[in-house]
Amino acid sequence: MKIKKIFFFYLVVSILDILSISAFAEIKFKWGSHLRLRHEYWKNIFDFDNDNLDNRNFFRIKTSLWGQLDYNKNLSLFAKLTDEFKPYIYYAPSSSKMSGKTDKAFHFDINEIIFDNFYLDLNNFIGLPLDLRLGRQDFLGNYGEGFLIMDGTPQDGSRTFYFNALRASWRMNEQKRLDFIYLINPRDDVFLPVLNEDKTPQQLNTTDEKAFILYLKDNTIKDLIWEYYYIYKREGKDGGRGFQAEKGKINTLGSFMKYNFGSSNLRGQFAYQFGTYGTKDRQGFGGYIFLDRTFKDLKWEPTMSLGFIYLSGDDRDTGKNEAWDPLFSRWPWISELYVLSMASETGIVGYWTNLDIFRTELALKPSKKTKLSLWYNYLRANEQVTSSSVFSGTGKERGHLPQIKLDYLFNKNISAYILVEYFIPGNFYRENDEALFLRTELQFKF
Repeated sequence: MKIKKIFFFYLVVSILDILSISAFAEIKFKWGSHLRLRHEYWKNIFDFDNDNLDNRNFFRIKTSLWGQLDYNKNLSLFAKLTDEFKPYIYYAPSSSKMSGKTDKAFHFDINEIIFDNFYLDLNNFIGLPLDLRLGRQDFLGNYGEGFLIMDGTPQDGSRTFYFNALRASWRMNEQKRLDFIYLINPRDDVFLPVLNEDKTPQQLNTTDEKAFILYLKDNTIKDLIWEYYYIYKREGKDGGRGFQAEKGKINTLGSFMKYNFGSSNLRGQFAYQFGTYGTKDRQGFGGYIFLDRTFKDLKWEPTMSLGFIYLSGDDRDTGKNEAWDPLFSRWPWISELYVLSMASETGIVGYWTNLDIFRTELALKPSKKTKLSLWYNYLRANEQVTSSSVFSGTGKERGHLPQIKLDYLFNKNISAYILVEYFIPGNFYRENDEALFLRTELQFKF
């Protein structure tokens, strides 16, 4: 905890130091707001059994307010406040919670207001080609399509994605950049105030987590993006469960590549993991490869993708832990439905592991404001899982997952979409009743 206090004490001192010289700077201020309205319906997504009522029908209402102070081109301060609450229309089997008398999550309560982002930018630090960002910050889409680095707070869903981090970016030249990142992600917020906090703090992670990341981006070769990385992560034990029930030390070495040729591109990623899980050694492999092609001369400009995803699974007959650890990628990069279903296997929502996916996509643009996306996924497991309630222990076919999404852009400030996912379970599961995920969203940004 001492390191954590020093970390954010330095941030506050730096801000106060900048404010003390603000009279000599040309300060610019900008701000904005964000409102996201979602309705979701879940059916059978945890056990694929119609006999066990676990269906949910609810709204998710998220609001954010942000502001940014620019002191000059090298100094700026950014802060964002966020709130999300979930009024339920229907919740089974715990239907008694529909009354909303005992649990904030099940009625119209403003819930928590939290610091979603709070960071200081110091560019061209001491005259060097070095940019610093210190504080609570997002890494959304910055590193390798989010395969390993995306969401620092997976336990609160899509309410927040932040990392408490120090990031130093060394601009080696115009084509190369090396990022050094040190981060601390606790189970719940211990750094900044939480307004209207419930008696039980919102869990942000399964356990306390720390990590160090080296990430090199290289655009030296024309039409080729190449990224290399080393990630060292420590997962705690306190409060751990499922696949994070023991202390973990994970080293990850990997690379991301994307090559553009004409109207097509080939992109892929591969990573190797080693370390310890409790008293066991661990070793895992993960990656994907996709070929994308856009037909700009055809009506609706169709884009087609074909690819394969592999994440190693734990062989229970060995003394090692071979399960792939998704690190900071417990977000729905494959599926909104299946990111929840994985919890039945791993004990943790979004813990992508033990998975093979053959995936196809067709994206169409019927108009400038409309996009229609269609996916088909065939899912398999690398290792069988035995469970008296959910898993058969006799097969490796997870099932078939078609998805459809319709996006519409009203204007630069207002957008909407409808997403439907339908899962047909295979012999990996004991029951084979279909699962459904339905979401509608309306978003305002100003």
